[in-house]
Amino acid sequence: MKQFVCLSGLPRAGSTLLSAILSQNPLIHAEGNSAVCQLMWDLHQSCSVTSKEQLLANGREKTTPRDIISQIPALYYKDISEEIVVDKCRSWTIPANVQLLENYVDRNFKIIVLERSVKDVVKSFVKLYRNNGVKGEIESKLIEPNSEPIMRSIAGINWVKKNNHNNNFIFIGYEDLINKTEETINKIYDFCGWTHFKHNFTSVECKYPENDSIYGLKGMHKVNKRVEIIENNVVLSSKIIEHCEKIDKLMGYVASA
Repeated sequence: MKQFVCLSGLPRAGSTLLSAILSQNPLIHAEGNSAVCQLMWDLHQSCSVTSKEQLLANGREKTTPRDIISQIPALYYKDISEEIVVDKCRSWTIPANVQLLENYVDRNFKIIVLERSVKDVVKSFVKLYRNNGVKGEIESKLIEPNSEPIMRSIAGINWVKKNNHNNNFIFIGYEDLINKTEETINKIYDFCGWTHFKHNFTSVECKYPENDSIYGLKGMHKVNKRVEIIENNVVLSSKIIEHCEKIDKLMGYVASA
């Protein structure tokens, strides 16, 4: 593995599709939701709290955390042959996790941040839940303050937008990924410093499918063969739509035509 790039942003914003497209390039490994971020955070916490006494007592408080934590990405992906890893995790935009990348991976880290209208994200989740037989009121719970998976992701996106001083982040809108696919993919390649590759946008397949039964939501990471807008007939209440539009405004997100 020669390069470690992160993929983050909002859920239901095209990360599975983007991973499937990028995986067409034989130099790129882009699989499903990764545990790397969580593993690095857990070990960082251990070195900072539960193991701190032993590390201090033996004079290992400086070298050991860096030596071990920095090896997690390489160990996690030790069996892959591709030169580039695109590691997918919504939590990469959380400030503490950005600091992990800077401290233990690469000060010049790259994170691809996917965005989408919150209204459309909520509609996508509602459709997914209903297709899985989940009944009851879903919409308002999805946009409760500090909740997962939407609102915490938005907090991360808002933070990185204010702290992109070194151009470590690129922001990709869902509509651009779908409607201007080749242009958008080339933009990502330029950001990451990759040589352009001819992708096929009419025969997309998920090279590394996730087992959605683990999440309890069948079809959560389904990828359509052709890159195109799929109609969603879910109708949200005017109150929910108004709330979503306020969140979009705070994010500074404007969907492209």
